[in-house]
Amino acid sequence: MKAIILRDKKAALQLSDLPIPHISADEVLVKIHAAAFNRRDYYIQQGQYPGIKFPLVLGSDGAGIVVEIGENVPKTWLNQAVIINPSHQWGENERVQAKDFQILGLPEHGTFAEYVKVSHKYLASKPTHLSFEQAAAIPLAGLTAYRALFSRANLQAGENVLITGVGGGAAMFALQFALAKGASVYVTSSSAEKIEKAVALGAKGGVNYKDADWHKQLQALAGGFDVIIDSAGGEGFSLLTDIANPGGRIAIFGGTRGLIPNISPQKIFWKQLSILGSTMGSEADFSEMIAFVVEHKIQPVVDSVFALEMAQTGIEKMGKSGQVGKIVLRV
Repeated sequence: MKAIILRDKKAALQLSDLPIPHISADEVLVKIHAAAFNRRDYYIQQGQYPGIKFPLVLGSDGAGIVVEIGENVPKTWLNQAVIINPSHQWGENERVQAKDFQILGLPEHGTFAEYVKVSHKYLASKPTHLSFEQAAAIPLAGLTAYRALFSRANLQAGENVLITGVGGGAAMFALQFALAKGASVYVTSSSAEKIEKAVALGAKGGVNYKDADWHKQLQALAGGFDVIIDSAGGEGFSLLTDIANPGGRIAIFGGTRGLIPNISPQKIFWKQLSILGSTMGSEADFSEMIAFVVEHKIQPVVDSVFALEMAQTGIEKMGKSGQVGKIVLRV
């Protein structure tokens, strides 16, 4: 089979030949029709991720057709169009992932290939209103956004929501999911184009987080926020506690801007704020997320689609953070 191989730190992604994987009794073989990039893939290529072993097939997101099943797999999965849950070995505790939790695409070979093997418990039927390219855009980013918004922050209809750094995959899903729930959504970005795209999708407004008074601008727009979804951390995080409403919930699933200084404990306890860490999601989260996508006919924002052999071009675009939505590979 054809597959995209990462052979070393900072090496270019290469189209290579690999054997088709052999499946166990509980696994299925999926012929991948489309896969998608996540920031995680870029960090792995740059050597900025723990536990990297080369050579490696990247890719956590994928959608395709089940072409082979193990003897313990229900026969109904054969020939079905599916989307793959990349969150593996979560464990029994819905509150937190188990110690052996892992994400598809490291250490196991991922979806940037013609075929991938996975346990059948990580399959969901592809939403019929989506193409394979749209479906492939959902798994990691959609799951991350869904857990942060609902399982952790318990978003309710009518609440004010702030999503920082809109434009990336998880932030765009958080925007779409919050709007579908009936929330009033505001965003930040350093790009006017990304803010305009968010407003076109239904956001009520947005500000440039590079402005010195960005938090004051947001407060003037919205008054305050019941739920804040952040993936950056850094110095600006402390200002989120200023614009959070009393009883507000701040969910964070990334740290692209580094450590968080200067948090006032007084603001946290007096306003009864909740700061909620969130990573990926459980099998229940994934199932609920897919059902939510189907119920609300959500269509992922796809920035661009590249052929499999153009994977290096796609990951370079990911590294520049210029995309609005997901970068997809057509396999």
